[in-house]
Amino acid sequence: MNLISLAPLVGAASLLVAVIYKTWYAVFGPMAKLPGPWYSKWTDAVSTFYSLRGSRCQYVHSLHERYGPTVRVGPNHVSTADLESVKSIYNTRETFIKSDWYKYFVLDGHQNVFTAVGTDEHRRRRKLLAGPMSDGSLRVHHERVEKNVRVAIDGMRNEMVSRGATDVLKWFTCLAADVIAELTFGQPLGMLERGRQHEFLKYLENALHMDAWEAYESGLAQTKIATKCLARYNELVDSGSKPDTLFRNLYEAAEANEMTTQYICDEAALYFLAGSDTMAYTLSYLVWAVSREPHVRAALLSELRTLPAEGWGEERLRQLPYLDRVIQEALRLYGAAQTSLPRVVPMGGAEVGGCWLAEGTEVSTQAYTMHHDPAIFPDPNRFDPDRWEQPTKEMRDAFMPFGRGARICVGQHLASAELRLMTAHFFLAFPDARMSSLEGMSDHDMDCQNYVLMSPRGNRCLMEAPSVSAKTTA
Repeated sequence: MNLISLAPLVGAASLLVAVIYKTWYAVFGPMAKLPGPWYSKWTDAVSTFYSLRGSRCQYVHSLHERYGPTVRVGPNHVSTADLESVKSIYNTRETFIKSDWYKYFVLDGHQNVFTAVGTDEHRRRRKLLAGPMSDGSLRVHHERVEKNVRVAIDGMRNEMVSRGATDVLKWFTCLAADVIAELTFGQPLGMLERGRQHEFLKYLENALHMDAWEAYESGLAQTKIATKCLARYNELVDSGSKPDTLFRNLYEAAEANEMTTQYICDEAALYFLAGSDTMAYTLSYLVWAVSREPHVRAALLSELRTLPAEGWGEERLRQLPYLDRVIQEALRLYGAAQTSLPRVVPMGGAEVGGCWLAEGTEVSTQAYTMHHDPAIFPDPNRFDPDRWEQPTKEMRDAFMPFGRGARICVGQHLASAELRLMTAHFFLAFPDARMSSLEGMSDHDMDCQNYVLMSPRGNRCLMEAPSVSAKTTA
């Protein structure tokens, strides 16, 4: 019998061994007794199905509601909502490193601070960005942020007059992208002036909807726009104008030949990805939610109207407790980053939620489930800013709209400043804002879908203000 004739037998034997091992692992392996649906022992197909439908967050949450705080969602994937385990997994020592899932966000083949799996590489990159992005350092940029906010408000008002309503999701996206471009490269993209999104955001939206080829196109598009922005920044420098930016450490390192310009573009592409749609989605939901709750709107307006007519800024807004509670509640229910954040169990294994997990097991927590835990947040589906008047320790510990631990979002302070400024300016400009029924807009458009980010299923949020229409017809 020659080797060629043995090949089918060898192949069949290998397949049989694989099937036997998989069966043994599913029935008798270390995770065999973990709570969860029977099929999670055998396949990730169901979880993948819900991911492709844009409802994985809701699916995983339903498993927690049925099986408890720690649940098996796949052959090698466990989700936990056990608060003490969450603290251990997402700690500052990074003992649970990021999984290969983050490779999905590698743009144009290059790493960035978000995708870097290794702790040393992540710390090196974060160190260059963390200083300029700290709360104290950002304060010198608040006037530039507010300038863009005012342009966005003017654009919304003009669109209300000409169209009868304004798509706040569009304007918030333009605002966030222009702010990122100006604070990193010294000049905005001009999206607010044009009143429409830059072409690259189309690719970004496609990438967030899980199409592999379009995701690749998105990476190329974001890197391309970052390269163009860098060229414009260099032109400013050559002309004798060197704007202060959040990337100043990166630029100085590049001038000293300690890094390449490609490194800068990689981080900038991440900023566009992480900072544009995330902010736009959360702001859109905030405006929509407040406009549906008369008592919340009244309390917010009462506080905002204590501000002086002119001369207040982001620093003054920090002193408004109800505004802060509204933003916290919007982040709890509608923060864009609600999905699972997978990590890998370290060498030697670890206990998670009272269950022992072998090393190499993928384990994750999703903010969606933490933020909807009725034991921590009573009546969790209700938009209730008053719950934050006296938050419990459990509420503070479970609240993770920007992640937690060593990998917490480096842009959280900028995001918070934008949320304060935009919320205040919007409701002072449009105190009677309400969802429009124009063009068939309804609450169903605001149903949450989740691919990578939590977003409105209708990809729009049309708002109108009767006071603006009345002034126009008067």
